[in-house]
Amino acid sequence: MTDSHRRGTATALLVAGCFFMEMLDGTIVSTAAPQIARDLHTAPTSVGLVITAYLVTLAVLIPLSGWLTARFGPRRVFLTAITVFTLASLACAFAPNLGALVGTRVLQGVGGAMMVPVGRLVVLTGTAKRELPRMVAYIVWPGLVAPVLAPLLGGLITTYASWHWIFLLNVPLGVVALLVAHRLIAPAPRDETPPLDLVGTLLTCTGLAALTWTAHLLSDPAGGARARTVAVGALAAVALAAAVRHLLRTPHPLVNLRTLDVQSFRASALDGSLYMAVVAALPFLLPLLFQEVFGWSAVKSGAVVLFVFVGNIGVKPATTYLINRFGFRPLLIVSTLGLAVTTAACALFTRGTPVAVIAVVAVLSGVARSVGLSGYATIAFSETPPERLRDANALFATSHQLAAGLGVAVTAVALRGGAALTDGTRSAYAVAFVVLGVLCLVPTAGALRLHPAAGDAARTVVPAQGRVTQSTVSDSRKSD
Repeated sequence: MTDSHRRGTATALLVAGCFFMEMLDGTIVSTAAPQIARDLHTAPTSVGLVITAYLVTLAVLIPLSGWLTARFGPRRVFLTAITVFTLASLACAFAPNLGALVGTRVLQGVGGAMMVPVGRLVVLTGTAKRELPRMVAYIVWPGLVAPVLAPLLGGLITTYASWHWIFLLNVPLGVVALLVAHRLIAPAPRDETPPLDLVGTLLTCTGLAALTWTAHLLSDPAGGARARTVAVGALAAVALAAAVRHLLRTPHPLVNLRTLDVQSFRASALDGSLYMAVVAALPFLLPLLFQEVFGWSAVKSGAVVLFVFVGNIGVKPATTYLINRFGFRPLLIVSTLGLAVTTAACALFTRGTPVAVIAVVAVLSGVARSVGLSGYATIAFSETPPERLRDANALFATSHQLAAGLGVAVTAVALRGGAALTDGTRSAYAVAFVVLGVLCLVPTAGALRLHPAAGDAARTVVPAQGRVTQSTVSDSRKSD
């Protein structure tokens, strides 16, 4: 392995570590909500604001990552983001009241919004197309692992320590990441930066914030005022519609929607986001089923959900080989269909279902998640022109971040709908699992419509055709 390969791999692992911190912080706090509420003398439902403040900040600022990178350079933005995230984590641990904790979570979101998109851009910029599957495999796994580990880790921390350690654990990890990033990431020449699209920023950030807040209101177990939910949802729809209209017309948009012209990127940004919503929902729904219906402890339910992680990691070494051997279209069809089937199969779980059966379904679900997300994350940039890479990265990060939050909201709505339609708690969960399974069939339909050669520029081997070049892909499409 050459020095450039080693440096690229090390950078990808660094970004993966940062992604792990960001994803874990976005999911683990819900496990500690009761303990945080007791210590800060507030209602457990109020702690939901701590989670939402973080997610809203991510949604609002991620679209700005592309422009900030062009303006200040990836190295400066990335190092600053890690520093802000680490210091904010320390401040979260010592927050004296709910208001202070919400404020410090917003600061965490500021760091997280810049940390992963910019880090991913550094990796993508220095990676040849044929190396994309391997590099993306490193970056994707934290997004799969963190939500699965969160229930168990949160249960262990709240049972045997205190909620403060949820945030304190980020401090040594952040310091190490900062030192490694300082050594690995070299200064890069900055591009000519167009002026910031102020109108696009205002419309996009308002729309994304309102959409994320609507998701919070929909997922709130206590239920929010219907009029308020409708009003915030309407604001999101109006602002995002106006943002799309503006972004398509202005010469230097905050987010370049024209990147969606590339079919492979469009499939990842749209179908991949819906797939991500189902992926994010499962680690949220399974622990609730195990604890509320089966009566398991937080530690036991977290340990069983961990079998999803076993499937993720078990197939990960083979992901690049599978992409090179079979191509993106067949793998995305199989992985989306596999996730749909295993998610719907969870509707059949009862208190008497053997743990071994649940574990097998969880492992198969983990395999489908790992292959699918790696496929979508790789195909997104396989045919994107270098001059549009920064725009595509910002749009990809925004859509997938939103999808993760919206997946939980859809699950909560499905649960409430199931409770209204059925006569038992377990039946309500069955309805929710079936809804998520059916939802995952939409990406399956999208994968079926993909061109057979989609993403081949990022593959090393194509069966029966030898090595593929960008020209053969283009020629194949022209012949259609």
